[in-house]
Amino acid sequence: MMNSGSHKLLIVDDSPVMRRAIAGMFDSDDEVEVIGEAGNGHEALDAIATLNPDVVTLDVNMPGMDGLATIKRLMIQSPKPTVMLSSLTREGSRITFDALRYGAVDFVTKPSQDGAEELQTQIDDIRAKVKFAAAVEQQAIKYIRARKGKDENRVRHLPLRHVVAMGAHEGGYGSLLKIIPHLKADNSAAYLAVLYVPHEYIDAFVDYLNIYSQVLVKKAAHGQALEAGVCYISSGYDYMTVHKDKDAQVMHVRPAPFTSRKGSIDMLLFSVADSALDNAIGVILSGSGDDGAEGLEEVIRVGGVAIAQDHKTCLCKEMAVAAIQRCHAEHVISDPDIASAIHNIIQQDMSVDSNEINSLSAAV
Repeated sequence: MMNSGSHKLLIVDDSPVMRRAIAGMFDSDDEVEVIGEAGNGHEALDAIATLNPDVVTLDVNMPGMDGLATIKRLMIQSPKPTVMLSSLTREGSRITFDALRYGAVDFVTKPSQDGAEELQTQIDDIRAKVKFAAAVEQQAIKYIRARKGKDENRVRHLPLRHVVAMGAHEGGYGSLLKIIPHLKADNSAAYLAVLYVPHEYIDAFVDYLNIYSQVLVKKAAHGQALEAGVCYISSGYDYMTVHKDKDAQVMHVRPAPFTSRKGSIDMLLFSVADSALDNAIGVILSGSGDDGAEGLEEVIRVGGVAIAQDHKTCLCKEMAVAAIQRCHAEHVISDPDIASAIHNIIQQDMSVDSNEINSLSAAV
């Protein structure tokens, strides 16, 4: 009998053995009740319509309709929090990034037989991610279409004026996948993003984003001068800061001295506030803890613009909520709308300056 407070789980996998194994992980769990199984995408969509689960685990490699086709259909027809559970969904893989872009909440690799202790760790990870996904608000799951970027739409070598600094942790892949492909290359802004993932996954994420983005996406490197129309991404396990050097703004990238203490987003925001002043735009996205709240407050103090992701669209709300409470951020926006909001802020700023110049010219 199902506990009235438990989350209803649908398991989708073409292997009956794997379906039984996943279901067995929740046999003694009062928070999750397995209410059904499906062997392919077509069966899954039918089961979702009939059973209305709270959360779905979804394999990728299935006959008929595979997992990626399924999640696209699901997110268009009847969005449900979904955890990709497959041997193919490893961090840094293109399939994983595709699934997150299509609307998956999270991903995890199928458990392997690497010893009892390791297997139990993997099972605990699956259970935790299913529960986390089940608690996500409906607004946080959405399929965002992205066109492939075209080289001719990329860097236009406009003078650098604005610096946009973004920070994310848990759920950050999904937030940045909804934002970076829609950033404009033909304006005066350079974009910087701190994402708390290990260094080895930054390169893969940069490569993936370059397929779909108008801006040129690069891994942040020490000594690089910022260019308008370029997005630089750094691991949260580094400190990425921006400093004025004559007429340029130059990145400094160095290992964070305290890897267990999150502070990389604050460091970036403080440096951008100092170097760009009222042309700084700070953005706090999904994540745990309060990294970035203090730095965003500094952006506001120097006359810059503060944006916080609407916590209802965050997979993990803590960072955004901390920023909103501390800074009273003037712009609280869902992640699919952040790119256009940034563009509008920059255009309004440029329009004000143009009007001021015209007024001065007329006065002379």
